[in-house]
Amino acid sequence: MPRCLRPSLRKPAVILCLLLSSTSLCPTRGQAMIPLETVKLWADTFGRSLYDTVTKHSGSLLLQKKYKDVEPNLRIQEVDGLELVKKFSEDMETMLRRKVEAVKNLVEAAEEADLDHEFNESLVFDYYNSVLINERDASGEYVELGAEFVLEPNAHFSNLRVNTSLSSVQLPTNVYNKDPDILNGVYMSEALNPVFVENFQRDPTLTWQYFGSSTGFFRIYPGIKWTPDENGVITFDCRNRGWYIQAATSPKDVVIVVDTSGSMKGLRMAIAKHTISTILDTLGENDFVNIIAYNDYIHYIEPCFKGILVQADRDNREHFKQLVSELVAKGVGVMDQALKEAFQILKRFQEARQGSLCNQAIMLLTDGAVEDYEPVFEKYNQLDPKVRVFTYLIGREVTFADRMKWIACNNKGYYTQISTLADAQENVMEYLHVLSRPMVINHDHDIIWTEAYMDSKLLASQAQSLVLLTTVAMPVFSRKNETRSHGILLGVAGSDVALRELMKLAPRYKLGVHGYAFLNTNNGYILSHPDLRPLKRVLFLTNDYFFTDISDTPFSLGVVLTQGHGEHILLGNTSVEEGLHDLLHPDLTLASDWIYCITDIDPDHRKLSQREAMVRFLTGEDPDLECDEELVREVLFDAVVTAPMEAYWTALALNASEESERVADMAFLGTRAGLLRSSLFVGSEKVSNKKFLTPGDKASVFTMDHFPLWYRQAAEQPAGSFIFNLRTPEGPEGPGEPGVVTVSTAVAVTVDEKTAIAAAVGIQMRLDFLQRMFWAATQQCSAGDGPCTKSCQDSDLDCFIVDNNGFILLSERPQEMGRFLGEVDSALLTQLLSMGVFSQVTMYDYQAMCKPPSHHHSAARPLVSPISALLTATRWLVNELLLFLLEWSAWGSRRAGHGAQAKAVFHHSHKHRKQDMLQPCDTEYPVFVHQRAIQEVNGIIDCGACQKIFVMQQIPNSNLLLLVTDPTCDCSIFPPVLQEATEVKYILLICHNVQVTPAHNASIKCDRMRSQKLRRRPDSCHAFHPEENAQDCGGTSETCASLPLLLLPLCAWLLPPQLLR
Repeated sequence: MPRCLRPSLRKPAVILCLLLSSTSLCPTRGQAMIPLETVKLWADTFGRSLYDTVTKHSGSLLLQKKYKDVEPNLRIQEVDGLELVKKFSEDMETMLRRKVEAVKNLVEAAEEADLDHEFNESLVFDYYNSVLINERDASGEYVELGAEFVLEPNAHFSNLRVNTSLSSVQLPTNVYNKDPDILNGVYMSEALNPVFVENFQRDPTLTWQYFGSSTGFFRIYPGIKWTPDENGVITFDCRNRGWYIQAATSPKDVVIVVDTSGSMKGLRMAIAKHTISTILDTLGENDFVNIIAYNDYIHYIEPCFKGILVQADRDNREHFKQLVSELVAKGVGVMDQALKEAFQILKRFQEARQGSLCNQAIMLLTDGAVEDYEPVFEKYNQLDPKVRVFTYLIGREVTFADRMKWIACNNKGYYTQISTLADAQENVMEYLHVLSRPMVINHDHDIIWTEAYMDSKLLASQAQSLVLLTTVAMPVFSRKNETRSHGILLGVAGSDVALRELMKLAPRYKLGVHGYAFLNTNNGYILSHPDLRPLKRVLFLTNDYFFTDISDTPFSLGVVLTQGHGEHILLGNTSVEEGLHDLLHPDLTLASDWIYCITDIDPDHRKLSQREAMVRFLTGEDPDLECDEELVREVLFDAVVTAPMEAYWTALALNASEESERVADMAFLGTRAGLLRSSLFVGSEKVSNKKFLTPGDKASVFTMDHFPLWYRQAAEQPAGSFIFNLRTPEGPEGPGEPGVVTVSTAVAVTVDEKTAIAAAVGIQMRLDFLQRMFWAATQQCSAGDGPCTKSCQDSDLDCFIVDNNGFILLSERPQEMGRFLGEVDSALLTQLLSMGVFSQVTMYDYQAMCKPPSHHHSAARPLVSPISALLTATRWLVNELLLFLLEWSAWGSRRAGHGAQAKAVFHHSHKHRKQDMLQPCDTEYPVFVHQRAIQEVNGIIDCGACQKIFVMQQIPNSNLLLLVTDPTCDCSIFPPVLQEATEVKYILLICHNVQVTPAHNASIKCDRMRSQKLRRRPDSCHAFHPEENAQDCGGTSETCASLPLLLLPLCAWLLPPQLLR
């Protein structure tokens, strides 16, 4: 029967139906014919050969029979998603409660030690400084504070060299290591050493424990050597960390008001910008913020945020920093209007029950208050002060110090003067101490949990050990009666929880092939998820979602189960003796990330593999071992059922003669209990992909997050169908070695009309063998055609084998194999898309990084205006000179240890510029999926000067398609169809033939930025306390003028204004 084009084709469709009245696509002059029946024969022949070869070498039919034989001993249980998520939640709650108890022990010990300690101004005390330990001087003696400190690799701490008997103390470069406050605090906190050790002995799953002091030192257990950065600087300051700030204060609404009048030009503006950035760094996801700049008039630095507060999440903080860096000083300041606006925002949000609903504060940054500002405070904040006001006097001028202090002291805030960049860090931290007073006076030890983070700053020299963490932390207070009204915060105690360890309490085997568990924070952010980044090979699944809270934490747990086989679990049973015999086979392995038995608590168990632990448990050799009895039972059952596969594969390997053609490197199988079996058909040295089924190739093995990729893909194929994936070899043997194709199929079991996936089985097939099989299949022709006149190896035909996602598996040109079809033949893919053979799906990546847009209007501008280029260079030189003079001055005006922060800031600013090449963004990219219902199509593509004919045929029992085309027609007028990611701009272009204006575009983006996320507020709030000492509100900083800084105003006066913006 003649085949005609689908109705979706354009004008040529009517003509084509006439042309296709024969069994071939009729070519134009000079073009080859493509016999339709012959192409179908090629596909069917190749499909049969594939099926016979793969079933023989994988043993899939045998494995299916073995599970069929034991069906009387099987039952399939429906998974109750609600019960499952509740059980996981309870287990996680129990684990997290142990971490909280450990931190409570640290808090109690620290506060008791402080009660017993009397401050000694002249205290002399040596301690283990994390940077100096084990360091020697030129004479071979240990340096001061650097005594011998035993460090040994420890598997529990990512094989880092640690000391589990003692803690060590780290200080940032800008904190003097012999300051009396530091020495007294370190001496007092020595009492934590035995508590660290006892906590770890009581709960061996604990990781890092620590105490961060309000004076700046950081005591960490186990003790570790700390390595400075490439500039010899330690920038890590525990007081800047999210866990410290969250524990030290309650949630807050903050409006930053910054003076951008003409008097703020030059160094003052640089200090103000740095101070704002430092304030932003102290905010977290439970806080809300906005920034108002004022000179002749007031303006929001982000117009989109006018009149509101936005959540201080990372995106908004970084966005504000970028805008702050672009502020320009000019005009005359009108402070009263800016303060009125700030008070009105806070009042509106409080009345509307929006924002944090806790602390409210205004941060005022200016070089002086010169106007009548008192009426503003009398109107908004005098009778019943609800808003704290913190004032930062920028620069060395002290004329307005009394006015700035009056504002702070009369509004329950704090006043500081910031004269250099080096002053910003310590002075900004003062506001946290003020906000912590009510909590300290009440002695409310709130427990906080942070969002997920990867602490690269904590252990930057050990990048390979970085994992996603959450931290549990509690504040540590002074309980001395004489300091009660001052509300003295001693610091924060905390402990890290690796999210991987937490997610192990949601076992993979209970979630099915595609199921997973994930955690959210109270602010709606993902804490842990197995698929943080999208893939380019997709599956269409229908999922059910189940949620619950984790008690006493801000987290909620979600469980996802795939409808169908994902909501069924297969249960079998066998004797321990029979199961143990088969479990000990050398070619059998278990999922190393899964918890069959708990081996990380008892130190004697940590050296055991999961299989060794299971054997000890089953034989009663170690009665102290705790194991998941259900999972152990399923492993034993699967070991027995799959045991015959080893003998089958071994016989295949032995029967294959040395001269026989090399078909496959190995056969393998996996079961839903995490059991893996594999058998080599060649010597290990001849295996093409040596990483396959090893931890080096996580996609091919069972992990805590996923079943193997070949297992997941096979589970969604029709019964008896195989899925093929091309894998190119990596490493030194890569380019010269032929690739391999992973082929797999699922084994399903049906009991009482319920179906579950029991296992998946497959082989690693040699690509060169697959090619020869294909070329042989295309030598076939139908009986009625006479001698075969066409073959895929003919120069006038192009043949491709592509998979269901459009990637080329086989081609006459090796360089095309593994590439996406749209890159190689965009005309063909475009036509297949228009005919519905493939559907396009847009995937989004919400954690992408993009290059920031250039702010230069024209790259040729310096060429057009040489003066502009000269001014830009001069501006750069002046900025560098200012930073240099600032650094030099800081060293001369303060103690040697304190001046180092200027150097740290200086280096950090340069390093930040280099790293600021990318910024967070959202991206989208297309992926393509074959529609299984369409098994064959053909047609002609209009390429302008010529027409290109093609035929597509499904290859039976596989996810593969055969594409045959005419290569003689140049279809380069079709642009490539790529899977490249593009940034999502969140703007509209044209709608219903109406041009959308830029203002509308900006409005769309603004609406997205202003949108308030659904969130659950923290339970506790400590805003004010009647006993707090409001007169402890700061004073003038100790500064002394130096010649370079005194000359800076003169330099600023002599240079053109635009150079010092």
